[in-house]
Amino acid sequence: MSPEYPFDEAATARAVIDDAGVLTQWNEGARRLLGWTADEIVGRPAARLLAGSAPEVSGPRWHGMVTLRHQAGRAVPVWLLAHHRRPAGGGPGDWLVVTPLEPPGPRSPDDPLNAASLLQSPCAIAVYDQHLRLHTLNDAMARVIGLPAERAQGLRISELGAKPQNEELERHLLQVLSTGQAQDVQTFLRSGGEDRAHAWLARMAPVTDAEGRVRGVCLAAHDITENYRARQRLHLVNEASVRVGSTLDVTRTAQELADVCVPVLADFVSVDLLEPPETGAPPSDRITAPVTLRRVAHQSVNPGCPEAMVPPGDVESHPAASPQADSLLAGRTIVASLGDGTVERWLEQDAVRRDRYRRYGFHSTMSVPIQARGTTLGVAVLSRSRRPDPFSPDDVMLAEEITARAAVCVDNARRYSRERDTALALQRSLLPRTLPRTAALEASSRYLPAARAGVGGDWFDVIPLSGMRVAMVVGDVVGHGIPASATMGRLRTAVRTLADIDLAPDELLTHLDDLVVRLSEESGGEGSPGEVGATCLYAVYDPVSRRCALARAGHPAPIVMPPGEAPRELDVPAGPPLGLGGLPFEAAELYLHEGTLLSFFTNGLVDTPGRDEETGRRLLLDALAAGAGPADAGPADSRSADPGSLDETCDRILHALLPAGGSCDDVALLVARTHGLPASQVATWDIPADPALVAPIRKQVLEQLSTWGLTEASFTTELVVSELVTNAIRYGSHPIRLRLIHDADTLICEVSDTSHTAPHLRRAKTWDEGGRGLLLVAQLTQRWGSRHTPDGKTIWAELALFEEE
Repeated sequence: MSPEYPFDEAATARAVIDDAGVLTQWNEGARRLLGWTADEIVGRPAARLLAGSAPEVSGPRWHGMVTLRHQAGRAVPVWLLAHHRRPAGGGPGDWLVVTPLEPPGPRSPDDPLNAASLLQSPCAIAVYDQHLRLHTLNDAMARVIGLPAERAQGLRISELGAKPQNEELERHLLQVLSTGQAQDVQTFLRSGGEDRAHAWLARMAPVTDAEGRVRGVCLAAHDITENYRARQRLHLVNEASVRVGSTLDVTRTAQELADVCVPVLADFVSVDLLEPPETGAPPSDRITAPVTLRRVAHQSVNPGCPEAMVPPGDVESHPAASPQADSLLAGRTIVASLGDGTVERWLEQDAVRRDRYRRYGFHSTMSVPIQARGTTLGVAVLSRSRRPDPFSPDDVMLAEEITARAAVCVDNARRYSRERDTALALQRSLLPRTLPRTAALEASSRYLPAARAGVGGDWFDVIPLSGMRVAMVVGDVVGHGIPASATMGRLRTAVRTLADIDLAPDELLTHLDDLVVRLSEESGGEGSPGEVGATCLYAVYDPVSRRCALARAGHPAPIVMPPGEAPRELDVPAGPPLGLGGLPFEAAELYLHEGTLLSFFTNGLVDTPGRDEETGRRLLLDALAAGAGPADAGPADSRSADPGSLDETCDRILHALLPAGGSCDDVALLVARTHGLPASQVATWDIPADPALVAPIRKQVLEQLSTWGLTEASFTTELVVSELVTNAIRYGSHPIRLRLIHDADTLICEVSDTSHTAPHLRRAKTWDEGGRGLLLVAQLTQRWGSRHTPDGKTIWAELALFEEE
């Protein structure tokens, strides 16, 4: 059989009339009916064929009796079926007009086509002959077609309904007729006389005679609309479970809810959320009209969402009659349609909204409260304009289920955002807001919270110590969120306390390790150990000796870049992470030239997804090397270097190592450039054991102050030196040494001896002859203290050279 079936085109009178009423096609069947040839009639107005009044046509399909004019002049009453067609690509449409020419006559009882029809069956059945013209149909099929059986007989299925779906069904009928193989076809179309489409299952089977020859095709149509919509709803629920809540972002989650509902469930969807209180607590359960909502997301079948009254992010007040307020006040889903009075009352209050509502043809709304864990978060409003059917009870159930899923995701996102904001505020409050200015070094820092995992426990600090020395620390607490930030705060405080008593780096880490072990035990509860852990790097730099002592507890080694040299990683013993307990830490010491650049960082800087830690370290070395310039070139005068250069170094490092979306872990970065104190700003004396020989030492001190141009501090310095040296001679052990160190605004007096007994303030009684010396020192200086050394101890005091205004 040829691909194009040889249909008998003359068995049906067919004509096509454009929207202007001009005949554009005329077949042989039409010539047989009215006598006019195609050449005589095509291009002429169709109204000239009317012998009576023109019928009133409305809708996309019309049928009825019409009196036409034959070429011979006589009137011919004809039943016509007319379909209005629109091209798929747009443009003007036309009307397909058909009528069968041969009325059904008597049929043989032995005709197998007759035996195939079940006229009383509730299933819609039609039988098509070998020319695929309707031979027999039952009452159910007549109702589906929307035409009387005696009128539909003799027409092809593409003529019964001039839609692409009918033509597709006819192609399948032809395949069944040609191959003798049954087929099942699903389609979605409007049956005759209905205003909305149904889902249909068309089951086609060949009709054979006694010899097994195919004599026609039997078609049984089953309305599977409910099954189709049930599967559609199930698919939508499954899709919502996958698409909604992909991130812990409120706006993204709301947009996913709107996206998944359009166009399957609605033509326009808006998601509005209640504004949470400024304290960050969940919204109040008491909702009153008018309701103020913030538009978070919306979606439409129209590109750009032109129906929206407010853009995302704007706040709008909704009166009591609005769908949003009605649903929130009632605490349940509310469906409203034009004609029930509810929508009209709402639109009467807003002329702009009323005009837009009518312009886009909205006729039905469904407002679904967004509720999770007993709290109302907002409302989703679904509207229909293109779809003619209103929202059904099944639509309500579906929208509520999808919204309930989204509500939990929105609530989770809000809770996460609140905890993240709280943890971030706590983290930033515990980190130093500014780094102290010291004579030993200049420093710059950066802290970046994790982009997705939440705020962690990374921290850094710069701690001024006695003798112009300065401590630098970088640490990383295991975990994220408020507990990690709180633990970080406790560890940072502990480091500052331990640094204040001038512990060596390895000894400080040992005490810090004990603290982490105790914190882990406390967090576990009921005797079970917790999971508190941390890493830390602690370094102390002395600008007088220009030596730096470091120790680390499982933390990444720092990077050092001497002036004029390439950056390299320092070889510092790794040490165990904090919290293991009982394991030793080992310190390293090195000499740093003037202007040496030190880089301390946490693991989040070099270890990111998709890149191993070794690659991250190479990128860090390259970023530091790329910034080597005049400020890093040599020790000539590093203090004259651009103070913003360290900020630029930090920015360059972050730009080179971190992805555009941010790191998956917290990042703390501390970059410092060292300064050395010239020997001319340090003076040292050996103190004799005889107290009577202290006077010459005081004289030498005054001469040194005069040389430095610090004569204004002579009186206070002489008193402090006398007291500290006298105490060392009286209570300390020899040898005793006095050292003066001065910077632009500070003078430091240090007295060292080999005794390990530390002095302390005490309240002297009225009749006591001594005990007031250290009290005097404390009153005359900015601060004072003592530190242990490998050979004994050092008592120090700092004097301000300029009074603060």
